[in-house]
Amino acid sequence: MKEESLRQRRVSRLLRDALGPILAEELGLESSGLVSVTRVEVPADLRLARVYLSFFGLPDPSSAVAFLESRTGMIRRRLASTVELKYNPQLFFRLDPSAADVERIDRLLDASRKNDRNRD
Repeated sequence: MKEESLRQRRVSRLLRDALGPILAEELGLESSGLVSVTRVEVPADLRLARVYLSFFGLPDPSSAVAFLESRTGMIRRRLASTVELKYNPQLFFRLDPSAADVERIDRLLDASRKNDRNRD
C-alpha cells in the first residue's frame, strides 16, 4: 500500500475537523449523545473520503450511520460551504472498529482489577 502524502494528511485532518460539528448537528446529538470522527481516509485524487465514526450514548450506532448515509448530499453541501477544496469529496461513513476494541479492552482491564482486589 502506498504511503499517504502530506496533502492527503492535511485534507483528511481538515475534513475530520469540519465534519464533527456538522454530523453532531445532523444527528441532533447536542445533548443526548456524542459522535466522534476518529479518522478520515482520502485517496491521492481527493475525490472521496471514508469517514470513520465512533458513537457514545447511542443505543444503535449502525442506525446512526445508515441515517448519515441517507443524508450524504446535505452533509456534502454543508461541508462544501465550510471547507474550500477543489473537489467536494464523495463521503462514505463507517463505524470505527477500533472504538469497539478499546471498549472491550477497558472491560477486560476492569474485570482483571476486580479479580485482583478479590484475591487480596
